[in-house]
Amino acid sequence: MSLIKLNIKGISYSQTQNGAYALILSEENGNRKLPIVIGAFEAQSIAIALEADIKPPRPLTHDLFKNFCDHYSIKVKQVIIHKLTDGVFYSSIITEQNLKEEIIDARTSDAVALALRFNAPIFTYKDILKKAGVYLQTAKEEDLKKEEEQAKMDIDPFVKSSSSVDYTNLHEKTLTELQDLLSKAVSTEDYEKAARLRDEINKRRD
Repeated sequence: MSLIKLNIKGISYSQTQNGAYALILSEENGNRKLPIVIGAFEAQSIAIALEADIKPPRPLTHDLFKNFCDHYSIKVKQVIIHKLTDGVFYSSIITEQNLKEEIIDARTSDAVALALRFNAPIFTYKDILKKAGVYLQTAKEEDLKKEEEQAKMDIDPFVKSSSSVDYTNLHEKTLTELQDLLSKAVSTEDYEKAARLRDEINKRRD
């Protein structure tokens, strides 16, 4: 089964769940994005690792793990997001010590935080990206940026009404309504909502 390399696009704050964030991973040679809902601590740890100029006064948990591995000559070679069940992503950390590889089970948020600190690549399988990825054409992104520059006061109707959408009662909506909301959430780059809509759609299809 072929692996697809993912890059970290960024982190967005959840507007529907207090203290939650959406980690956005994008395929290296494509336009699909994989939004994953993560906690505040993991989001902070990933954000700090992305910003080279930020140095916490004391090591965070993931920094401590990195120091521990360095001390015992353990290297994180890669991270693989290998399974998706009921909206939960499962990951493996591939490590190497004295030319011996080991596979360690990990939460995806922790695995990504460690991959950043070891400069290790992140991968997922083709079928996972096909099932959970959200697709947005590059041309469409460029068009949205042009529209924002030309008409900053022209707010998209979805943005006006998005606050009225109840994302806690998605089970009451039809599949067509969910797909329409997913498309609008992706177009406005609200990936946390997109992740929840995607998971609800996948439940209907399974």
